[in-house]
Amino acid sequence: MAKTRTEFLCRECGGNHPKWMGKCPDCGAWDSLERFSVEVEPTKAGSAPIWGAPADGTDAEELARSGIGRAVALGSVPEAQVPRVPTGISEFDRVLGGGVVPGSVMLLGGDPGIGKSTLLMQVAAAVAARGGCALYASSEESPQQVRLRAERLEPVVRAGGAAKLGDRLLVMGEGNVARIVEQARRSHPALVLVDSIQLVHRADVSAAPGSIAQLRRCCLDLVGLAKSTGCGVVLVGHVTKDGGLAGPKLLEHLVDVVLSFEGDRHSAIRVVRGVKNRFGSTQEIGLFEMRGDGLAEVEAVRVPHGAGPAAPGCAFVATMAGTRCLLGEIHALVATGFLGSTKRKSSGLDSSRLAMLIAVLEKHGGLRLADQDVFVQSLGGLKIAEPAADMAVALAIAGAFYNRVLPQGAVAIGEVGLTGELRAVPQIEQRVHESLRRGARIVFVPSSARVGLPPKLPPTSRSGDLGDGQIVKVGTIAAALEFLSPAQRGLTTEPKPSASDRKVRAGGGETGAAHGGHKSIS
Repeated sequence: MAKTRTEFLCRECGGNHPKWMGKCPDCGAWDSLERFSVEVEPTKAGSAPIWGAPADGTDAEELARSGIGRAVALGSVPEAQVPRVPTGISEFDRVLGGGVVPGSVMLLGGDPGIGKSTLLMQVAAAVAARGGCALYASSEESPQQVRLRAERLEPVVRAGGAAKLGDRLLVMGEGNVARIVEQARRSHPALVLVDSIQLVHRADVSAAPGSIAQLRRCCLDLVGLAKSTGCGVVLVGHVTKDGGLAGPKLLEHLVDVVLSFEGDRHSAIRVVRGVKNRFGSTQEIGLFEMRGDGLAEVEAVRVPHGAGPAAPGCAFVATMAGTRCLLGEIHALVATGFLGSTKRKSSGLDSSRLAMLIAVLEKHGGLRLADQDVFVQSLGGLKIAEPAADMAVALAIAGAFYNRVLPQGAVAIGEVGLTGELRAVPQIEQRVHESLRRGARIVFVPSSARVGLPPKLPPTSRSGDLGDGQIVKVGTIAAALEFLSPAQRGLTTEPKPSASDRKVRAGGGETGAAHGGHKSIS
């Protein structure tokens, strides 16, 4: 009979410790150790020494001939071909790296009510519609509730309804992991979906569902199912108030892929982001839109009708998400505040970088924002963390402050330095080409950017006719601000002379900024 041993597991880092401590020695988290029991198999008394034959009785010569336990040259190791099974949902396959790897275990986490169960049901229906077999095990809903929800989804309707899928889509309302594993071994599905791992339990473990002991054992059973049968397993995990996956970090260590389902429940846009992927990149994202018939794939944002921002404080930026270029729309609002207690708030952008850009605008752009509240957001739930959005954010803030707009169909790409200069960003040529393909009429890039298309200056026109696909190179943030035009007088594309040019033309007399007032760029 197997003996039990008591250990303590850290729910923050997943480290095991033989006794309880107030502070985890591995990650330094306080009061994070939880107790659980581990079954220990008795060891054999006559085990072989480490320098002899293997303890399990396997012939050492046989292992050497098969290549196990023997060092080989890296160049002689054959390349591993990782097969993938496409699910039929291109945005989901993009995040996975092309599809589900047989024998892999994936963990999908997200806020309650954001659409995790809807996404899993659509994936299961898409696999069944393509001729594969999928097993959907729900520990939260009955099979009747699952069918009611499935019949409202567009992939199920397109396939002819739940009855047309036949035996290819199996549904069971069960929380016992032993019964789920047994059903999977009998039906041989290509994909097993468990919703959710926090409510799955084992009958022989004396702990409540969702505890560390239950999570550890149930996850190990499902990982063993995937590795032994070759089917893909998708687990749904809840998240905490901080946005992290509930339960110990041990779950993230055991699985092969960790996906984060993000988005505001009050917004229709949903984003699937890869946090961990042993078989692909973690930079890819998938875009979905929540509709009445389920989640619809979103290709990208377009510059509407070739006309860019129609109101002051709006700007477009081309941001990279892995190998994919997305157009993000940034809105800024500048309101009168109180000196010494002004607010700088951002949504979808880095707040610390926002404070830096405000300081650069005050020092090198001539803006007076010490008594102004600044609010900046990225529309559509898109999170932009790269420096390529610096120029767009700065132009949006300046446009909201001066009540001015950018030229029609304008996209700004570039990093802003502390000296006010604009620096090139990686993959600038791909960003420019994608912006022009998405309807942009003019793209602002740094002067140091190496773009394949020849740079052109916009024509001098009061009507705002910029032609098709033009690129403007700008050296500093002060020069970029000169392209802002008054909103009430229409869009003009002729750049105004900078403050330094006006100073030279005036014979050394400084104009454009009164003492204690705001700088004028008209």
